[in-house]
Amino acid sequence: MRMMPKRVKFRKTHRGKIKGNATRGNTVCFGDYGLQSTEKGWVTAQHLEAGRVAATQYISKEGKLFIRVFPHKSITAKPIETRMGKGKGEPDKWVAVVKPGTVLYELAGVTEEMAKSAFNRIAYKMPVRVVFVKRRVAI
Repeated sequence: MRMMPKRVKFRKTHRGKIKGNATRGNTVCFGDYGLQSTEKGWVTAQHLEAGRVAATQYISKEGKLFIRVFPHKSITAKPIETRMGKGKGEPDKWVAVVKPGTVLYELAGVTEEMAKSAFNRIAYKMPVRVVFVKRRVAI
């Protein structure tokens, strides 16, 4: 199941700069436990899918996994051994822009030990450093 937008207004996007910390999507909302990034970067659709497969194989039928980010940004690449010039390359992959503090995955309906080991498997697949977080209880 490849993650990519159904349609976009512009096929080729600028690279942009990732500045500051995440102000949205930085708390555990849907599940009980979450995997939060501690550094900025691009997480590709392939990374997200690899993390999803690793977690769902581990938790099998128990619990529910939520993926909190979506790859909206296209990254272009030119063919190998192509000379300079001749414009921008074609879209090669799709990435999610991740700021420090963004919650990438959430788990519900599993024990804390099971969630930690499932997120440990996901952490190996991620290109950014991540930490395990719990849902904050409102007082």
